[in-house]
Amino acid sequence: MIKISNRVELPENEIEWQFIRSSGAGGQNVNKVSTAAQLIFDIKNSSLPEFYQQRLLQKADHRITASGKIIIKCQASRSQEANRQTALEQFIALVASVAEVPKKRIPTRATKSSQTKRLDAKKQRGATKAMRQIKFD
Repeated sequence: MIKISNRVELPENEIEWQFIRSSGAGGQNVNKVSTAAQLIFDIKNSSLPEFYQQRLLQKADHRITASGKIIIKCQASRSQEANRQTALEQFIALVASVAEVPKKRIPTRATKSSQTKRLDAKKQRGATKAMRQIKFD
């Protein structure tokens, strides 16, 4: 079981793993060893609570596809197991991030004194700049 939070756990068989060759520089090892890990998770066909599924599908993240799948590719390490662990940590962080409901912002207005202070500072700065100019008669 993969622990997302205190209340939410996922069975490991819901995550599909693919191991592919890493891209980029790295010598001959890159061409013959599949060390990059790709995690694929189907949000809609999972045992996640409905709240998590809804929030994940609404989240604007490049790792979530339009068809409702999370695809995380990790090729940071030369070790397949290290890449697998990093991808799993990123997946847990992504799913756990939707559990935190953001606090609703209450719009506020600037106080009268802060507005007058700002305007006074602007007038002072303008007066300083005006003193620097050369005035011809």
